[in-house]
Amino acid sequence: MKIALLSYSTKPRGGVVHTLALAEALAAAGADVTVWSLGRGGDSGFFREVGPDVRVRIVPFPEGPSDETVGARILRSIATLREAFDPSPYDIVHAQDCISANAVDRCVRTVHHLDHFTTPELAACHERAIVEPYAHICVSRSVADELAQGWGLKAEVIPNGVAYERFATTDPAARDAWRSRLGRYVLTVGGIEPRKGSLDLLEAYALLRAERPEVRLVIAGGETLFDYRDYRARWETRAAELGVEPVVLGQVPEDDLPPLVAAAAAFAFPSVKEGFGLAAMEALAAGIPLVVRDLPVLREVFGPTARFATTPRSLATELAAALTDNDAVRRTAGRTLAAHHTWPTAAQRHLAFYRKLSEPNTPHPPPPDVPAGLHQTPSSEQTHRRQKTTGANPGWHIR
Repeated sequence: MKIALLSYSTKPRGGVVHTLALAEALAAAGADVTVWSLGRGGDSGFFREVGPDVRVRIVPFPEGPSDETVGARILRSIATLREAFDPSPYDIVHAQDCISANAVDRCVRTVHHLDHFTTPELAACHERAIVEPYAHICVSRSVADELAQGWGLKAEVIPNGVAYERFATTDPAARDAWRSRLGRYVLTVGGIEPRKGSLDLLEAYALLRAERPEVRLVIAGGETLFDYRDYRARWETRAAELGVEPVVLGQVPEDDLPPLVAAAAAFAFPSVKEGFGLAAMEALAAGIPLVVRDLPVLREVFGPTARFATTPRSLATELAAALTDNDAVRRTAGRTLAAHHTWPTAAQRHLAFYRKLSEPNTPHPPPPDVPAGLHQTPSSEQTHRRQKTTGANPGWHIR
């Protein structure tokens, strides 16, 4: 079986991490896999080496004009990938995000999570990337239920895998180096952006420092297509008002990330919108106490292995408890949960789904409730119905 997996970036975002790990597991299972993506900023490859059994096609994506809007950049991304991609060699074309789903005419789509956009171009792209694919996969039941309630679509649920050994067996010297540099710290991965709940975490950290002045907040990652400068400015202004100075590492080299996670005293994951929570699952693999926002999807995925919070104050309270967490049972349960989510299992379930789709009698129903002309912006009635399901999400994110 020849499979094309399509992504929108070479950078280490969750959806890209998912795409590469899935591609390698599919290839190990005997599939012929090619990963397509856009090379932004002059990139000619992904943020890490990809297994030799996986073909990689990076489509150059030059910088646009300095005044290019987010909507224009998204549309240019779609057009660039569409012009380069040839679907004819592949039995399955599988898009992992709304940009790549818009760049192809017929595909399977993984909906990692659902967003709400107010910019017309982005709203239309998001809608098309949901209704036009002929089959759907979700990484959690909660997101699949949102898809069913908002769009009447049935998705196959295939959870993420996790690189368990990579986070469970880190070099002690590398962990010590991070602790020597940072002291005792709470870590979050994903950068400073609205979807990650960064302002809430900042408020929680200020409350936590009143009890634990020696603990630092460390923020890693944050590579994104979107312009969060206004949000970042608000975050920095609020940090100064609160008198706190979190350590903002930015993108961390791939080999340095596992010991950074494993050296943390606790891991914070206050996202307001998630599909699975891969970074948090990696923290469990490393045996790190985990505090997440109380969302249905995170209850589903993490259950009793995590602590849950809804407000900055409760987040601070739960982080304080996590910092003194000597609960060996919870830690063991977390490691067991992370070890259960393997990429070979995810790959086998994807292959079974692909084979089912390839059976000659498998129906591929037309997109539901689509206005005449598939490339129109959704109607106000559709938007209202679907907003009730997805909710408002401050900021923009492509996954």
